Amino acid sequence: MRCLLSVLVIIVATLTPATAQPISDDALRTAFARPTAVPFPANNRFTAERELLGRTLFFDPRLSGSNLLSCGSCHNPAFGWGDGQAIGRGHAMVPLTRRSPSILNLAWSSSFFWDGRAPTLEVQALGPLSNPIEMNMQIDALPGKLAVIPGYRRLFEAAYPGETLSLDTITRAIATFERGLVSGFTAFDRWVAGDDGALSPAERRGLDIFVGPAGCAACHAGWNFTDGQFHDTGLPTRDLRRAQFNTQNPHALFAFKTPGLRDVGRRAPYMHNGSLPTLESVVEFYESGGEGRPSRSPLIRPFRLTEIERAELLAFLGTLTAPPRDVAVPSLPR
Repeated sequence: MRCLLSVLVIIVATLTPATAQPISDDALRTAFARPTAVPFPANNRFTAERELLGRTLFFDPRLSGSNLLSCGSCHNPAFGWGDGQAIGRGHAMVPLTRRSPSILNLAWSSSFFWDGRAPTLEVQALGPLSNPIEMNMQIDALPGKLAVIPGYRRLFEAAYPGETLSLDTITRAIATFERGLVSGFTAFDRWVAGDDGALSPAERRGLDIFVGPAGCAACHAGWNFTDGQFHDTGLPTRDLRRAQFNTQNPHALFAFKTPGLRDVGRRAPYMHNGSLPTLESVVEFYESGGEGRPSRSPLIRPFRLTEIERAELLAFLGTLTAPPRDVAVPSLPR
């Protein structure tokens, strides 16, 4: 599967509007097939008790210093597990520097945050909790804050029997819940599974444009539509964070992690800084090629679509959003 996907990316990267030929349905169906199971690390295997504890912690504002913000404040299921804002808001409504990304399908990621600074979901979970402009929790005090709540003591003992209620078990539980946040089955998935009628003719042509003339699949690859890598797309920005700890790579300047496109219709506005309000504006930006600075990824280059082709590409992107699902918010322990 990985080898076939790599070949597909290489093919896409060499296509131009003049040379592009449709890739076969069989190749596309293999390259974009959904995985059959959610991966969990050996030191934090899934159990229903860990998922319940993580879900409870995720939606509990008592994990913040103010007792007003939870993880779910910035990652709301109603907004595709983002917050619907161009830039997130943290403690005391302080504006943050970046948009709150969706946390769907993170079980398949190997680095986290827009700049990739966290190597695991467990490490990522600790970041917002302790950040003074995000949840502003005095992190060393958090285990004791939860330990005085009888309901939490029971939840932790059931999830991690014999282990101490600690920052380690707190972040492992949150990571377990987050790994289980998997996007739903879409019209495109039905097509991948063999239902030729799941896509309209316009949507099917939009898929060919996605992997061909527009070159989107060079970065938005695989079932989750991300290569998990970092690219300078040419978007106007002064944010250098990736380059601050990847100093030997000239392409790390202005580079951000490729977001997946699952449920993309619910996740406006777009880009790391929320600067593009609609999917139409995203397509138009990529057609322009962005700013031609030296760090811009070689995968980013201008292209031109007709109005019909643009509409077909957008129609295909619409097939990546699943029907809405109810999300169970737990009763919080007292």
